[in-house]
Amino acid sequence: MNILAADYDTIYRQSIDKPELFWENAAGEVIWEKSWDVVLDSSRPPFFQWFKGGILNTCWNSLDIHVEQGQGERHALIYDSPVTRTIRRYTYRELRDLTAQCAGGMVKLGVKKGDRVVMYMPMIPETVIAMLACARIGAIHSVVFGGFAPPELAARIRDAQPTLILSASCGIEVNRIIPYKPLLDEGILLAGADRVRCVIVQRPEQQASLIPGRDMT
Repeated sequence: MNILAADYDTIYRQSIDKPELFWENAAGEVIWEKSWDVVLDSSRPPFFQWFKGGILNTCWNSLDIHVEQGQGERHALIYDSPVTRTIRRYTYRELRDLTAQCAGGMVKLGVKKGDRVVMYMPMIPETVIAMLACARIGAIHSVVFGGFAPPELAARIRDAQPTLILSASCGIEVNRIIPYKPLLDEGILLAGADRVRCVIVQRPEQQASLIPGRDMT
């Protein structure tokens, strides 16, 4: 059954009655580098494994495939911020290239498959690009709500033990600007993670001061 062509009731019923078949059909709609050996490995409950043995890249399925299929000039992302009165549009090709550049920069900073990357960022296009870049190289991104107080940020840094932290100079609300960098600096101090590298997106509304040897833009 083509899950995209089936009616909702049929799909829903199958997801309840035959979950393995349902997810096998769903998985067939994306491109795999290596197909799975088994849809669901339930040999060690409660540690279940879906699509054991399978390998795919979610970034490639999100971006590259559309470019290869001739859809590269279609819009993949539209950023419309009424607060900053900014509209930015990205085609699949542009977003793929920016994501590849970001992924390459992470690799140069030592991020590799399985590493964690903490993202303490506002809802800007760079956040989407960073998430896709992590997926591209197999890193794990941990999103921390922008503007979280330093103790809460520190707790998440300690838990993740990140190789890299991505942040921005500030967040912008309707009637105020929230400087992120002082919160980030204190959070890193509380977490005892003073050696972790940080990449900061400098926003025009407020620039952040950088700590030499640790921070970069």
